[in-house]
Amino acid sequence: MSTIINKPWDSRYAGSVPHDSQYYAKCMLGGVLACGLTHAAVTPMCNMQVNPQKYKGLVSGFRTIAAEEGARAVWKGWAPTLMGYSAQGMFKYGLYEVFKDYYSNLLGEENAAKYKGLVWCAGSASAEFFADIALCPMEMIKVKVQTSVPGTFPTAFGPALAKMRADSAITRFPFGSLTPLWSRQIPYTVAKFFFFEKAVQFFYSYVFTAPKSSYSKGTQLGITFASGYSAGIICAIVSHPADSIVSLMSKPANKGKGFGQIASEAGLVNLATKGLGTRVLMIGTLTGLQWWIYDSFKTIMGMGTSGGK
Repeated sequence: MSTIINKPWDSRYAGSVPHDSQYYAKCMLGGVLACGLTHAAVTPMCNMQVNPQKYKGLVSGFRTIAAEEGARAVWKGWAPTLMGYSAQGMFKYGLYEVFKDYYSNLLGEENAAKYKGLVWCAGSASAEFFADIALCPMEMIKVKVQTSVPGTFPTAFGPALAKMRADSAITRFPFGSLTPLWSRQIPYTVAKFFFFEKAVQFFYSYVFTAPKSSYSKGTQLGITFASGYSAGIICAIVSHPADSIVSLMSKPANKGKGFGQIASEAGLVNLATKGLGTRVLMIGTLTGLQWWIYDSFKTIMGMGTSGGK
């Protein structure tokens, strides 16, 4: 007489594609492409965001930078941006999948479904904690290059890295900005993943109500982009105050000042509103493109698009 053994529910095998080590590795590679390419592409906008009072528009901002520092200055900081955000994307997206399965299994099948939003938040926050450690050194170089008065700090990656190391007692390189980075990126990422998942769920529940698999890959990727853009707008608003502080920390006038002191001197209203319009445009587009690139890669790899019912 045979005995039927019921295996315990496992989030890693609950979907159409098993979440094995190869799946997580592919998600990591997709994250590298999604974050590294998009952040490097918006380097000119980052250069303008550090001084929103001076650079009030995209076209005029480009012209001002080019006139004062040369055309190549529009792209200053692109190398540490590409390297830093590629590393961050690898852990952000890859570990999100790992932690999402881990927390789901801790809760069990019924509670994982009931508290799905909590799983999204916990998974994304945990992933970003490690992603920021990978990002921090390159982010510090990038910010220093972009915020320094022209001619006072190297703009090429090699000399900038050497200068940051040489002045580590002052710059606190390589992890001196980790705490403000966490305060900026963790809320940003939680919002990014939570509202993306919510937006995708909304589209497939109320707009595209047929089974997700019945829609073409183009339609699914369009939903991915729209959901990512919507989430990006919220992300920009949530993370802008801390992002402003990170930029202010690298300015010569704020040398030696702590996170709290800079925040107090700048004022909450200024931190939350100055440069917000540019950041909303940048982060909305950036987040939409990141999710689109990530899901396009997943689709090519036969893993399907993210989220849904």
